[in-house]
Amino acid sequence: MEFLQSKESGTSDRSKYKSNGAENNNGAYLVWEDLTVVAQSLKNGTTKKLVSGLSGYAEPDRIMAIMGPSGSGKSTLLDALAGRLSRNTLMTGNILLNGKKAPIDSRDVSYVTQDDYFLGTLSVREILTYSSHLRLPSKMTNNEIDEIVQETIVKMGLQDCAENKIGNWHLRGISTGEKRRLSIGVEILTQPKVLFLDEPTSGLDSASAFFVLLVLNSIAHDGRIVVCSVHQPSGHLFDLFDDLLLLSNGETIYFGDAKLAVKVIPTSSNSQIKLTTDEIKAKLVEKYKDSDISKNMRKRVQELALSEQVEIVSNKSNAGWWKQLWTLSGRSFLNMSRDMGYYWLRTLFYILVSVSAGNLYFNIGLSYQSIVQRAKCDAFVYGFMICLSIGGLPFFLEEFKMLMMMASEIFKLLPDLPKFFWRYPMSYISFASWAIQGQYKNDMIGLDFDPQNPGDTEVKGEEVLQKIFGVELDHSKWCDLLALLVLLVSYRLILLAALKYKEKSLSLLRRLYASHFRQPVKQLMLMKEKFISSKTNQPTP
Repeated sequence: MEFLQSKESGTSDRSKYKSNGAENNNGAYLVWEDLTVVAQSLKNGTTKKLVSGLSGYAEPDRIMAIMGPSGSGKSTLLDALAGRLSRNTLMTGNILLNGKKAPIDSRDVSYVTQDDYFLGTLSVREILTYSSHLRLPSKMTNNEIDEIVQETIVKMGLQDCAENKIGNWHLRGISTGEKRRLSIGVEILTQPKVLFLDEPTSGLDSASAFFVLLVLNSIAHDGRIVVCSVHQPSGHLFDLFDDLLLLSNGETIYFGDAKLAVKVIPTSSNSQIKLTTDEIKAKLVEKYKDSDISKNMRKRVQELALSEQVEIVSNKSNAGWWKQLWTLSGRSFLNMSRDMGYYWLRTLFYILVSVSAGNLYFNIGLSYQSIVQRAKCDAFVYGFMICLSIGGLPFFLEEFKMLMMMASEIFKLLPDLPKFFWRYPMSYISFASWAIQGQYKNDMIGLDFDPQNPGDTEVKGEEVLQKIFGVELDHSKWCDLLALLVLLVSYRLILLAALKYKEKSLSLLRRLYASHFRQPVKQLMLMKEKFISSKTNQPTP
């Protein structure tokens, strides 16, 4: 297990990274106190309490496991601590990182999801390298980034598969356990203070799950906080955890040293055989609330919340916008060039379609009937391009609407359409308008067609464009091509601006929604608390 020996070999590289502005994670403490999360249904407005009054803390150099049955609130608690709750939820309580209640910065916290998302055509080293260029400061040189990538590969135990591709539908790649370790490696590139993991051992065999937890153990011993949710770990895996938070229906059953959990939590007895599962859970919750372990935990939470921790200076710089754009573009081109199904098979398919269409309308001549044939050829080419673009979206494959489009007369001549759509602003922002006009001009201008009746004058292509197809000749086909290029660039710039500023707009909408949602939910929670307190204060008969 070479990755178990990587701590000493990677010390020099980590010091180089920290000298470039990364923080020292030693001494960070995560505290949550009276954490309650309520979700509201967007359909009928009903509310549901996901977690209720949870308190606890996570320390560096230790791995905490959050356990419990399905629906107990494990993922909700992780999302709340990491600041990843959905917009229809309301959270109350305090979350402190090193004694600060400020929102946890994304560079201080990393979150490893349950699913692994990677481009199958890239290698393990390339995945880490591209992620480093996207997330690490721009002032770091390529040599420094390569050193950090190599350190991460060694730490994650990925030396044997560092040059192997991730794999996809036609390419055999790395194993599921190696993918999971790669996901963790991508998240620790920025040296986060806290690492959250949502069921990191899910879907892995016993050996792979054991290796993943050994990696997390090594990460925690570097002075980081590691918190993960686990579902039914084996005995060997459970022995690797330092702390345990056991949940049931969003409430705490046990919080403390994982080794002591078996001794503290009572086993079933004959008196509990007649109790239902819900009654047993409620009994365990009440027993924990009255236990010395709960009191000691709250005392420790208060100490960490009130104590003045050493301030950790974080590096808030990140890769520059242009560097991110350049990196993403390069990664996209590399992925397309390697993906046989995405790039090369499509290129071959387009060539075959072009040859087929050319053979159908080859040498149709300049007869009067060829006018309609040329129009059909142009319409076929353009319509086929529309079908190809729709085929690129998977959700259009199941419900293809081509026949309905033809039945609803979506393909019409320009004179048959209302002027609002083709003569006024709509025509200037439509790809179809400029493309069809340019295509017809390229095919018709300069041609003389045979007349319909022998002896009549020849029909010029310009006359066909104006009288039959409704195409004006006030500009050349090159202007149509230039307009297409302008639209191509403009729409991408608009999309880029929307993506760049969507976080600000979404955060504003979330605040507005929260302000509308928080007040009635808080009133409901206060009413419930008053009802419970009044009920408990009633004298017993």
